[in-house]
Amino acid sequence: MQIDQKQKRVAVYIDGSNFFYKLRDIDISNITYFDYGGLADWLARDREIISKRYYVGVIRAKESDKRGQILRKNQVRLFNHLSSRDQGFIVKQGYLMKNDGIYHEKGVDVKLAVDLLVGAYDNIYDTAILISSDTDLIPAIQKVKHLGKEVEYIGFSHKPSLALQRYATISRLLIKEEIKPFERPAFSKVKLKK
Repeated sequence: MQIDQKQKRVAVYIDGSNFFYKLRDIDISNITYFDYGGLADWLARDREIISKRYYVGVIRAKESDKRGQILRKNQVRLFNHLSSRDQGFIVKQGYLMKNDGIYHEKGVDVKLAVDLLVGAYDNIYDTAILISSDTDLIPAIQKVKHLGKEVEYIGFSHKPSLALQRYATISRLLIKEEIKPFERPAFSKVKLKK
């Protein structure tokens, strides 16, 4: 029995670090308060969204690390924004590990892959919308499709993942003009008169 497109249940999975760099590449400046929920709704195209998840490594910084503290505070703002009522995301946290002065995310891809698989096995969704260009997710995508679920790969036209396009059920490459409406203006500090 074929399910009507509008009756399909959708789960949205965003690889936060990957998404951050793609937005930054196209000059989206206020990533902390970006309208992630609005983008998810737009991508769902009138289908029921049953889950929205955002995966990212958590910034930890020593008290003496001023730049690290600023980054950590901005990330806390992002997490609060994502989990707010109007955005409705569950934030799934991995961690960042420093190696030779470069930070690497750990545990994020595994959490995303596990959630994709559990959602398919437990029949939580009909379609997974995946915003990531990480090819490590291909085995999970293959298994999800084998279980009769669809995977929509959402990439960016300026840096698509040809491998994910190949393995996804369908793919969509976004251009800056499609993303721009979800950018929110940066909050400005207002000086109060005494």
